[in-house]
Amino acid sequence: MQRWRGLEDIPEGWGRSVVTIGSYDGVHRGHQLIIGKTVERARELGIPAVVVTFDPHPSEVVRPGSHPPLLAPHPLRAELMARLGVDAVLVLPFTQEFSQLSPADFVVKVLVDKLHARTVVEGPNFRFGHRAAGTVESLAELGGTYDYDVLVVDLYERGAAGGGEPFSSTLARRLIAEGDVTGAAEVLGRPHRVEGVVVRGAQRGRELGFPTANLETLPHTAIPADGVYAGWLTAAGEAMPAALSVGTNPQFDGVERTVEAYAIDRVGLDLYGLHVAVDFLAYIRGQERFDTLDALKRRMARDVEECRALVAAADDPS
Repeated sequence: MQRWRGLEDIPEGWGRSVVTIGSYDGVHRGHQLIIGKTVERARELGIPAVVVTFDPHPSEVVRPGSHPPLLAPHPLRAELMARLGVDAVLVLPFTQEFSQLSPADFVVKVLVDKLHARTVVEGPNFRFGHRAAGTVESLAELGGTYDYDVLVVDLYERGAAGGGEPFSSTLARRLIAEGDVTGAAEVLGRPHRVEGVVVRGAQRGRELGFPTANLETLPHTAIPADGVYAGWLTAAGEAMPAALSVGTNPQFDGVERTVEAYAIDRVGLDLYGLHVAVDFLAYIRGQERFDTLDALKRRMARDVEECRALVAAADDPS
């Protein structure tokens, strides 16, 4: 899959393509349906499927300080899109100047002059251009002028347990913030992943017999609610069953919120300085302050056993 940053990266002589546009944060199951239809249409026409997305998130430019928690960094999004059969991903730097483009100018500069769109595939609520003035209806009207058609795809609905709420990044963020990582996985189609570099912490886990990798997470990452979770720690391509902890460590009067992972049954791991990922499978319990360190250690041992059993019964996130 080709990856381009900016319109200038598109190869000279690029022919017609099927295009979808959006932030696509998380590449959740609704996104997967739209991207899947994009790839399907491209295969029917025998031309490439292209996803256009943005960096930074448009809200951060239009309303500084309103950047939403991110469900997936761009490299992970691209990997997920490649698995869906996408031929190229175009990441457009979203600037103040770019945000001023009218819907018609956006269509001409991106879809017509550079990507030579044959079909544009979008969800029913797609908006684009200055002040989000463009809609799927205006996109289709412009297509009559510039020789492309528009395919509108309805998003999946959640099951009865979710009240029939459509799959969305907003829904996934809310579930993650509530600690409902199982519900978030239903929306995402996979466990929620948090990435970062392993840094040195207070090393209390090592003293307690459960050494943890302390992650310095990427900016704006969607972090689950404080608590203990079952999941995986992935380092150097290996996914290891893990007990995960999010919070301020109330046992030791901590104030800094951290994400830590204990790789179950792994001894002597040296992960400092490595970029790793943790995948959240299931919520175990909230953070607690125990009367004694022995009580804390006993509870941690129980947590690890519960995590071991849950991960053993689940599919590897890779």
